[in-house]
Amino acid sequence: MLAIIGGTGLTQLTNLKISHRQVMRTPYGEPSGPMTFGTINEHELMFLARHGYGHTIPPHEVNYRANLWALRDQGAKRVIAVTSVGCIRPDLAPGMLAVPDQIIDYTFGRSFTYFDGKDKTVTHIDFTKPYSEKIRQQILAAAKRAGEKCVDGGVHAVTQGPRLETAAEVNRLERDGVDMVGMTGMPEAALAKELGLAYATIAVVVNYAAGRGNSRDGVPLETIGAVISPAMERVKSVLEFAVSGDGD
Repeated sequence: MLAIIGGTGLTQLTNLKISHRQVMRTPYGEPSGPMTFGTINEHELMFLARHGYGHTIPPHEVNYRANLWALRDQGAKRVIAVTSVGCIRPDLAPGMLAVPDQIIDYTFGRSFTYFDGKDKTVTHIDFTKPYSEKIRQQILAAAKRAGEKCVDGGVHAVTQGPRLETAAEVNRLERDGVDMVGMTGMPEAALAKELGLAYATIAVVVNYAAGRGNSRDGVPLETIGAVISPAMERVKSVLEFAVSGDGD
């Protein structure tokens, strides 16, 4: 089954025909909210709002372990996560969609693995390719069928939040090879890998990163809402076509 994790601006799927909701408990605490089950074009899926359905959970306080565990517990095999980012690469701009193929983790203090504790065997995972290439290609194919432009690839940096970055920090990210920056891609991607879930991200560019474009002297937060709304409608259009793909 496909699971969709909605980020900022996507706390519900209006094109989802809901069958039921279910409150979950996990060994790692409670997820961000109840799981929503339903169908899109007769394809079953589940949906979870990463920040809660009232968008009340900041990025650094999301219970990523509980979220991914609950999705797998309910039968998820594939996960498409939607996240908002600021763009650094010159050919990216607010309103665009991208499907990154690499990630760099700048977060700290988050519960980032299922393999901790004295009773656990030391376990390593291969994270060379953090995203499922099959799911990435399904998203790109779905975007093409939906008539939506979607950038293929890019390095996604994940910072701690909830504050945005300084211009100097964005300069450092650019030197590190980063194309876009957000606050929620990690440890989510790594936890999905630990659980054997096929995971990929749709990154929605909602602003220029600090020091870039119209954010040169400060990020105009008041304009982000106007960008998010139409962009998320485009995401929903892509998801309608993506739900029919087969996972790996």
